Amino acid sequence: MLHNLPLVTTIATALGMALVLGFLAVRVRIPAIVGYLLAGVLIGPFTPGLEVDGQLAAELAEIGIMLLMFGVGLHFSVDDLLKVRKISVPGATLQMTIATALGFGLAASWGWDLGGALVFGLALSVASTVVLLRALEATGTLESMNGHITVGWVVVQDLAMVLVLVLLPPFAQSLSGHVEPGAQGELWQTLGLTLLKVVAFITLMLVAGRRVFPWLLWQVARTGSRELFTLCVVAAAVSVAFGAAELFGVSFALGAFFAGMMMRESEFAHRAAEESLPLRDAFAVLFFVSVGMLFDPMILLQQPWHVLAVLAIITIGTPLASALLVLAFRYPLSTALTVAASLGQIGEFSFILTGLGMSLHLLPAQGQSLILAGALTSIAINPLMFKAVAPLLRVIRERSALARSLERRSDPLAELPISTHEKFLSGQVVLVGYGRVGRRIAQTLAERGIPYVVAEQNRELVERLRSQGVAAVCGDAADPAVLIQAHIARASMLVVATSSTFNVRQINNTARLLNPSIETVVRTHSEEEARLLEQEGIGTIFFGEGELAKAISRHALERYGKNR
Repeated sequence: MLHNLPLVTTIATALGMALVLGFLAVRVRIPAIVGYLLAGVLIGPFTPGLEVDGQLAAELAEIGIMLLMFGVGLHFSVDDLLKVRKISVPGATLQMTIATALGFGLAASWGWDLGGALVFGLALSVASTVVLLRALEATGTLESMNGHITVGWVVVQDLAMVLVLVLLPPFAQSLSGHVEPGAQGELWQTLGLTLLKVVAFITLMLVAGRRVFPWLLWQVARTGSRELFTLCVVAAAVSVAFGAAELFGVSFALGAFFAGMMMRESEFAHRAAEESLPLRDAFAVLFFVSVGMLFDPMILLQQPWHVLAVLAIITIGTPLASALLVLAFRYPLSTALTVAASLGQIGEFSFILTGLGMSLHLLPAQGQSLILAGALTSIAINPLMFKAVAPLLRVIRERSALARSLERRSDPLAELPISTHEKFLSGQVVLVGYGRVGRRIAQTLAERGIPYVVAEQNRELVERLRSQGVAAVCGDAADPAVLIQAHIARASMLVVATSSTFNVRQINNTARLLNPSIETVVRTHSEEEARLLEQEGIGTIFFGEGELAKAISRHALERYGKNR
């Protein structure tokens, strides 16, 4: 009977095994994705015992890809990317180039041809958006400046990989080294036609899609039917992806990505993301399971040194290159380590590219197994890399004069200009963080004539503030040098308005050491966090959103006697 229901058998077995192994993975404090991949290994053709229909699993995985990329599009904000474009765009581009070159060189040393080595290198150069976002959420840094830079970085990676998925098929024959005489002109004709179709699809989505999808969501939302709203979101994602592939010849991934981007234009975008999340997660699980089914565990025994070399590129080469690039752009050491930890793994785009490389006969089966082995291992150890950020940052700053000098070397934004007015150097408020809450606090202080100095990690933001006449220094306030440059020793109040309380204790301790009488005001996101900070004697605590900025501003005005 089960053999007559292969679809039911495949879904039931895949989801059941994924649940068990995903639960065990979370219990031992590694990402659930590792459990999903292992579930695929156990029910795949390379291991004895349970085995499901690989073709059906691959088709279900295609739906998973559509919904995954739709989710990426829903979270893609051009505005957020533009805020950190000066580091994310060149940083991601250079990092991908370095990682691709390392992977390409490694594959070439094994005797692989040009196409296989290039696909292999590209697959090792892009991090998993899913793993990264979940790690940033778990550490509470998603809404921080470090989080924004990291997300911007991985969005650039995603956009680059979308371009690779579009361009790889036309170049497949050339990369394989089997180009027939006279076929060069046909290649460029095919490439031109492909790019023309892609441009036509993108134009259609940007011109018509950004109007049609928000209007459609609004009409469905007016019915008041929750299930109809969810159906609309999912149908749009899958239908656009399928239509894009059939009519324009672009990948399911690109079609779904743009569907998500267009949905984001709607005022119901947040609800669309929430309503589609359960189904998106379920099919994403099937995607990871199907990827695990392609992995041959024998590669670990047959070629252990190859696996270690791949893992070294992913967990050492890419993070090291990323950290050095961030420091080269004169961002703080904390930003460099956060970006490095975030990019020390590979995931869904690597799997998609691997599948495309296999279908185009560019990537050998050995390459697929090596990429999957690297993904499994790097995702498993990535939480450890994040946990190492804080202690490593502390050790480096305490013991390495070179690291401290790298953060401050001849940087005009790391200190206040000589022309800064005296009122900003004594009795001022030192405002750490200039996000949504920080901006509102600064606006209130400015309206009441209270001087303040902003300490912010976003260099572009500091440049803009200075052009507007606002006293601001660039750097991580956990570094004593940043607070010193903000003249914390003569300040009257320290306001920590960052979205993350990751370094609040260190900031407070430094401020109290330099100015024992200073008052500290901190924002938090939960009662539990507020209670812990209050127990440690860290000033006045405010938590929650909504009226948070007004409450902190009112408190500061009361201290200055200017509340009215």
